[in-house]
Amino acid sequence: MSSNKNRLMPFLLAICLVAGILIGTFYTNHFSGNKLGIINTSSNKLNALLHIIDEQYVDTVSMFNLVEEAMPQILAELDPHSSYIPAKDLEAVNSDLKGSFSGIGVQFTIQDDTIHINSVIQGGPSEKVGLLAGDRIVEVDDSSFVGKIVTNSEAMRRLKGEKGSKVKLGIYRPGEKEILHFTVVRGDIPVKSIDAAYMINDKFGYVKVNKFGETTYPELLVALAQLSQANCKGMIIDLRGNTGGYMAAAIQMVNEFLPNNKLIVYTEGRKSPRENYTSNGTGSSQTMPLIVLMDEGSASASEIFAGAIQDNDRGTIIGRRSFGKGLVQQPIEFSDGSAIRLTIARYYTPSGRCIQKPYEKGNDAEYEMDIITRYEHGEFFSADSIKQNIKEIYHTSLGRTVYGGGGIMPDIFVPQDTTGMTSYYRMAATRGLIIRYTLDYTDKNRNKLKEYDTPQKMEAYLKTQNLLEKFAEYAEKKGLKRRNILMYKSKQLFEESLYGNIIYNMLGIEAYITYSNLTDKTVQKALEVLEKGESFPQAPEKTSEKQTKRLNSTNIQRIREYVKTQVP
Repeated sequence: MSSNKNRLMPFLLAICLVAGILIGTFYTNHFSGNKLGIINTSSNKLNALLHIIDEQYVDTVSMFNLVEEAMPQILAELDPHSSYIPAKDLEAVNSDLKGSFSGIGVQFTIQDDTIHINSVIQGGPSEKVGLLAGDRIVEVDDSSFVGKIVTNSEAMRRLKGEKGSKVKLGIYRPGEKEILHFTVVRGDIPVKSIDAAYMINDKFGYVKVNKFGETTYPELLVALAQLSQANCKGMIIDLRGNTGGYMAAAIQMVNEFLPNNKLIVYTEGRKSPRENYTSNGTGSSQTMPLIVLMDEGSASASEIFAGAIQDNDRGTIIGRRSFGKGLVQQPIEFSDGSAIRLTIARYYTPSGRCIQKPYEKGNDAEYEMDIITRYEHGEFFSADSIKQNIKEIYHTSLGRTVYGGGGIMPDIFVPQDTTGMTSYYRMAATRGLIIRYTLDYTDKNRNKLKEYDTPQKMEAYLKTQNLLEKFAEYAEKKGLKRRNILMYKSKQLFEESLYGNIIYNMLGIEAYITYSNLTDKTVQKALEVLEKGESFPQAPEKTSEKQTKRLNSTNIQRIREYVKTQVP
């Protein structure tokens, strides 16, 4: 009998232990504030929190909305460039870098709560059915589409769609008494990365790249071939305002200008081992004199391109300090169609510079204000105002000194041009009055303007139209008080803006850039450097031992003389 009790004892103890745990858990859950003792990781904590809110919160909560709002906040705690993209926005975000999107093929602006078609893409779906620049879209699929409902996002939502789908548009056309109706079959609309590629004079070519997308490299190859046929002897690559895009596109582009086996960029992160990207020697323009233009709007892939050119001493960088984005994002999609762009590494230029400017985790507001801070500190106007990080000194292949810690510093600084800037002009521009007036003028004079097929011819005609006076009358009706002294002080700025916008409306972006470059001081500086044959950087002069001793001796003597003058 005693033997049987001994055999049963472990079993009885186990039952008592389990019962004790169950009783303890019951009392803990009911009498100690519902603490979840099993949670031992942060991820479990988040899941448990959402579950508790869903089960016990006093009011009904949309868990979907709660998660959607929490995701950006969590990623914002990491760095300024890790981000969350909701499913509804993902296509629009990606389409900007894709080679095309599906739509009706028009460029438009919204004026007075109505869509105004500025231009119709040649060969696109809208041109095929007879839509014209100057038309107003007032109906979409038999429903009125005017008034406060007309926003840029809502217009894009209604006009974009799957390839082959149809949209019925009601069009108000000036001069027509009734609304015209067109059914447009949506098709692929090309998204161009290169806004302009032309011979800026009889020797040198100019290429303006607005982003680094899927088609940027093929577009560049076409541009280089065209310029080569025009006997191009040197080139300006304009990356001002180019906020970046795909790193691969930048690497492909740089490869066209570098000799074989030159480091272009390398990336490295906590979970991402160093990866080098080098040129393969197949580039078509390896010896072409090269200038790269940059400013505070040039970021990411633009800085990869400029950094590779600068560190390999392949060309000259002209303009102002670039933005300073040196973080690599990896897109990761979720099953519901949303996605995150998570920073997984930093990229480094060939000399070892990380171009990422400093940031404080979770303080995106200060980071986003950096450009304004630079402006207020005078960095746009004087190279001496730029704060170089002297602790991060690097050297190019020829031994030139370059600095890390935030952006690419140009080899030649060109300040922002403020000639003729007045408060009257600034208000006219920031209120959008110049753009609105030029759109209105273009609409009313489209038939006459069609007679002029080049920027030069159109500018010559516009100079006879007294546009500044007409604009002042228009602006006053819109609430901007006329200030004659300030207006005429800014006359050149006004005329360049008025003429340029009308040229853009009628002839397109390349014609507008061609016109603007005639007075662009940064472009003119680039041409000056090319004309002098100074686009290839030179190695810094080495100071001999004797020269160093002589300089030191001279400096010591100057110090002694200074000290003597301070003795009473």
